[in-house]
Amino acid sequence: MGEDSRLTAVVALAQSMAAAQNAREAWKAAATGARRALGGSFAALSVWERELGRLRVLVNVGELAEGEEEFPENESYPVHQFAEITEFLHERWAGGGEPDAWVETAEGTAAGRPGYCHQRVAALRRRGRGCCVVAPIVLHGRAWGELYVARPVGAPVFGRSDADFATVLAAVVAAGIAQTERLEEARRLAYTDALTGLANRRAVDARLDEAIERHRRDGAVVSLVVCDLNGLKRVNDTLGHAVGDRLLERFGTVLSLCGATLPGALAARLGGDEFCLLAVGPPADEVVKAADQVCRRAVELGLGDGVACGVASTGDPIGPVHSARRLFRLADAAQYRAKAQRLDHPVVAGREGPDDPVVRLADEPMGEAGHGERRRFRGRHAP
Repeated sequence: MGEDSRLTAVVALAQSMAAAQNAREAWKAAATGARRALGGSFAALSVWERELGRLRVLVNVGELAEGEEEFPENESYPVHQFAEITEFLHERWAGGGEPDAWVETAEGTAAGRPGYCHQRVAALRRRGRGCCVVAPIVLHGRAWGELYVARPVGAPVFGRSDADFATVLAAVVAAGIAQTERLEEARRLAYTDALTGLANRRAVDARLDEAIERHRRDGAVVSLVVCDLNGLKRVNDTLGHAVGDRLLERFGTVLSLCGATLPGALAARLGGDEFCLLAVGPPADEVVKAADQVCRRAVELGLGDGVACGVASTGDPIGPVHSARRLFRLADAAQYRAKAQRLDHPVVAGREGPDDPVVRLADEPMGEAGHGERRRFRGRHAP
């Protein structure tokens, strides 16, 4: 490959990683771009998990051997099988060397470099590959993992220039991974409540829209628990906002613990003293049980005056739910009733017969007379 072709390959790799929407897409773009740039039949991207002492494969692309998966869940190797990770990267590099790529072949060492580990050679033979080039990935000044590209038996063996080019590609991959990590962190912050660490309103809106679409498509049960923390204003006024924040944090922990009984449930703070649990899949009765635990544990906090809880689930007789707005209004109405009646247990929409007052309250227009005492539903979910 000429210099112009290699430059084009580097630019394409950088662009494909920059266009990735998440970490998985970035990993695949890195491995795919490197495989194409080096003329390989297979490529993998792996991360060094120091705390577990292993090299874990993130993605495999190209011609996969038997047992290899694109995004493997459990493909990892103890670092003692790959001495170069600790010996080369930590000793030679720390001593002033560079984290250059190297070549291994199924016949043994190639490209004028000493081989690092017989495991590489054994793996090449086992998977029917003739040679590979391994390029360390360095991120924030530390060894992050490796880029691995292989060719089949009978194909030209990688040379020194290929190894040098792989070193350049690894640097581009490192820059792309760093960008992806920054974007992932920005997304995490954008969807996280800073005080409690729970999901925020934006995260709930996005997840609920997806959940309702799944409900419409395949009938999945979608349940929403809306909670209003009682007595927060009194705590703020008499004990100070620091204590009020502590109450919010402690209730957030309670909500998270109770939500953990519902597989995949999202615990969130909507804002102020309002929280919610969103569950997709569990039966309505299981969600009500979790909401009841929330009510009981909130009383045990010792601060505030417990919590008012409302539940709305497509598993109950609440009528068709075609939008996130309607489910939110139903849960809101149930929570409003629990608060107005000072109940210490959740109110569940649709469980009081054909003329259920919660369903009627949620579905009546906001402007009708008789709603003077009803608290205003959140703007986005008003009809």
